Amino acid sequence: MELTKEQQAMLDGEKGETMAKVMKTLIMYGQIFGAEKLVPVTSRYNHLVTSFGLKALGPVYDLMNQLIEAGAVSGQKFSVDPRPLDPNVPANFLQNLVFKKFMYSKQDFYENQLKQLGLMNEDAFSCACYLDQQGNRPAKGDVLSWAESSAVVYANSVLGARCNRNSGIMDLMGSVAGYVPYFGLLTDEGRKASWVIRVETTQKPEAQLLGSAIGMKVMEDVPYVMGLDKWLGNDLDDAACAYLKDFGAATASNGAVGLYHIDGLTPEAREQGTDLILPDAKEYVIDDAELQRVKDNYPLVWKNPDATPKLCFVGCPHLSLQQLKDWTERLETALKEAGRSKVCIPTVFTTAPGVKKAFESGEYGPRLAATGVILSCICPLMYMNNPLCGPMPVITCSNKLRTYTTARYYTEAEILDRITKGGPRK
Repeated sequence: MELTKEQQAMLDGEKGETMAKVMKTLIMYGQIFGAEKLVPVTSRYNHLVTSFGLKALGPVYDLMNQLIEAGAVSGQKFSVDPRPLDPNVPANFLQNLVFKKFMYSKQDFYENQLKQLGLMNEDAFSCACYLDQQGNRPAKGDVLSWAESSAVVYANSVLGARCNRNSGIMDLMGSVAGYVPYFGLLTDEGRKASWVIRVETTQKPEAQLLGSAIGMKVMEDVPYVMGLDKWLGNDLDDAACAYLKDFGAATASNGAVGLYHIDGLTPEAREQGTDLILPDAKEYVIDDAELQRVKDNYPLVWKNPDATPKLCFVGCPHLSLQQLKDWTERLETALKEAGRSKVCIPTVFTTAPGVKKAFESGEYGPRLAATGVILSCICPLMYMNNPLCGPMPVITCSNKLRTYTTARYYTEAEILDRITKGGPRK
């Protein structure tokens, strides 16, 4: 790998043995993917995927201590993924015991390490760090060192930043050194589309379902999506960004997509259009029947398929401010039609801390609380990882949560029906 004088000096130990090890790690990582050089990280802030103080992550804590003691802290302030715990989210005595004593017993210790390394602030815990209220929104063209898959795909696709799907800890290494290997989605060629997706549905496709279908088809490749302008328009307004946030999270979790282009909408597609499509690109047509086929083929891992749900999670990735307002209005209307005042299934909406504060300070906060919905900043996935929570019949409209846990997927309309009316079950 070709290094600059500064990079070589860091590798040779000019800034200490620990920083030399960081550089060596980044170089070895880049060589695996054929990177010929390292390029500067140019974003104002970083984002780390590892936010949970799992008891089993001893080597991570040792590594963090080495960095702190050597003064090899992050060159950027950073945000992190959501906290794994919230006392307001329903859990029985035994579940709480497992959470606090056997799973996340190192949470306070680890958060103290994060503060010493460069955590932005106490509220910097969200998988959707790019939301306006969270303050970590990269600019177009910024080079990032991120690992959270749903944030990486959003930053690449909607914001036009440049970032590979790094692994956890590598995100921190890039921030500490200030460099990342140049390959893949950092390059112009790596951002070209090898798939053309034609959306031919008769109604606006569910974001999480469409993303799932595309992710499972293209896997780690870059798709260029045509036909969504009919439903999203050509402006990246709040509604379009919220849709693409959920869409992208599904492509990244049900496949391994790190970048997608939406014809006429996302930055690079607006600038370059179909020039982004490689000559030998494959094609995938998605109509109503295809979406239904994908949904019908999701595995159901509940022990009792007809079990009454004990919990519902909405917001993986975290909900935006406008999504919370929209859900509140939909809930109020559906509950009124059902002759109820509160949801009939314990329901948790998850959002970013900054969004939660903004939402609860306005008129919508008390209205959502009146429906019985719990508003939390928890990571639903980390909650479901509890071996006493996994067997519970949990429902969600998140395809990311469905993929990584035992939660059962329903569309947003079906979720609304379940939590306000109790049905349908199938």
